[in-house]
Amino acid sequence: MDRLTSMAVFVKAAELGSFAATAAVMKLSPQMVAKHVVFLEDRLGAPLIHRTTRRHSLTDVGRAYYDRCKVVLAEAEAAESLAQEMRSRPRGLLRVSAPMSFGAFSLAPFVTRYLAAFPEMQVELSLNDRFVAPLEEGFEVLVRVGEIGDTGLVAHPLAPYRLIACAAPDYLARRGTPRTPADLADHDCLAYAYWSPTIPCRWQFTRDGRTEEISAAGRFRSNDWKALLHAAVAGFGITLGPESVLNGEIAAGRLVRVLPDYRGPARPMHVLHPAARRPTVKVRSFVAALLAEFGAEPGDAVRIA
Repeated sequence: MDRLTSMAVFVKAAELGSFAATAAVMKLSPQMVAKHVVFLEDRLGAPLIHRTTRRHSLTDVGRAYYDRCKVVLAEAEAAESLAQEMRSRPRGLLRVSAPMSFGAFSLAPFVTRYLAAFPEMQVELSLNDRFVAPLEEGFEVLVRVGEIGDTGLVAHPLAPYRLIACAAPDYLARRGTPRTPADLADHDCLAYAYWSPTIPCRWQFTRDGRTEEISAAGRFRSNDWKALLHAAVAGFGITLGPESVLNGEIAAGRLVRVLPDYRGPARPMHVLHPAARRPTVKVRSFVAALLAEFGAEPGDAVRIA
């Protein structure tokens, strides 16, 4: 028998004074009530209840055991309530990995709003452009830009990561405004530097179903797009960066979009988490909030395996 269940039956029997009354309240047979009490007495090696035909009374051991059982049952109920509360309300530490540019400019402000909405949550945000191994490195949620391939993770599509080209007004006043992608050959392009300096930085633009690709070259390269953004605002060249960030710079008048008749690259973006029969409430909550803010068209998650 389950000891906690037997304790609950014993406590009710002690309070009601008879097995019949206990059976009626707990929806058991009187025989089953007796079995629970005998089970405890056998475990303890001492009688708990004096049984008479008219009314039951507790033995000395039974009175002491009754008091302790009430404490144990209350603690068990509190533990279950806490577990249910944790299942229904996000709380605890969530480790998230995201790409550097999207993480710094878009995800970090989202995280602060999320934390304001869920004061019992903590988020540790790690920014890295490499694809991390979540189980080995302890991440519970990943955001990734680009094709994700076979990961064994559950993937939810986000809105595509769209790139546009921009430059400062004073740069365009000095150097002129490019009208076609080919015109960028006569401009300083702020190129994203990959790990190998021998890999060229290629920019693609599409118009009327026709794609043009140019080699972005200029006096300044960096492997951190934030540095390129600062250079663009300072008038050092043309940058190709996330539309979601650059729209704010355009609205503030610090940058102007160039080649507005062309579509820049659009890369797929996903939020991923390890596969589980039922993700924790903190993972579900964070992913749902991400989808609400950055999601694509509504659709089911897909498992990429």
